[in-house]
Amino acid sequence: MTNMVLHKAETRGHAQHGWLDAHHTFSFANYHDPARMHFGVLRVLNDDIIDGGGGFGMHPHDNMEIITIPIEGELEHKDSMGNVGVIRQNEVQVMSAGTGVYHSEYNKNPDKKTNLLQIWIFPNKRNVTPRYDQITFDPKDRVNKLLQIVSPNANEKGLWIHQDAWFHLGNFDKDLSIDYTLKKKGNGIYLFVISGSVFVEDQLLNKRDGMGVWAIDKIKIKAETKSEILIMEVPMQ
Repeated sequence: MTNMVLHKAETRGHAQHGWLDAHHTFSFANYHDPARMHFGVLRVLNDDIIDGGGGFGMHPHDNMEIITIPIEGELEHKDSMGNVGVIRQNEVQVMSAGTGVYHSEYNKNPDKKTNLLQIWIFPNKRNVTPRYDQITFDPKDRVNKLLQIVSPNANEKGLWIHQDAWFHLGNFDKDLSIDYTLKKKGNGIYLFVISGSVFVEDQLLNKRDGMGVWAIDKIKIKAETKSEILIMEVPMQ
């Protein structure tokens, strides 16, 4: 496949801060690789493990769509809009930073680690009013099929963001095959393997590998083992 970029798990940036064990698919904080600044409007894909009692104190964001997907454990969110909430496995959180917002994120459980994916997307509108939302979804809705968790449309399934992007989660049994057809011409797909191993067309991806493809209409995915994947369809411009 010619229009493809492959990011193996072991090539990601890594930061160990004691309470935080972080892997960065794209350049972030002290990890800088000019070849890995973003994939289209996908700017950040962080895979964070936060020790019990650890977390990020109040810090600012602006003009970014921030999506948080817990893989295990819990994370408490507080922000300058007055929101307080705890997100857990089978929940997804979205924050549109817009004109500017402060927030904190803590693992309040003293004896259990929290593992989460935090994703930053460049918005298609700047300086919007900040907003926060989260949903709980039934894990049965993503068994051997793709569950939409993020879209550009407030009246569609899942959460919405200020960007022509669609996110799907899927849990697949070994040997199951599925096609993903792009929803918007000119978009690309970034696929991230949360667990297991999958073939995307003829490329094998293992746990925490990522692969971006563009200038295509659809991709075929086949589970090599029992697997969990995240598909992010994003504009390439």
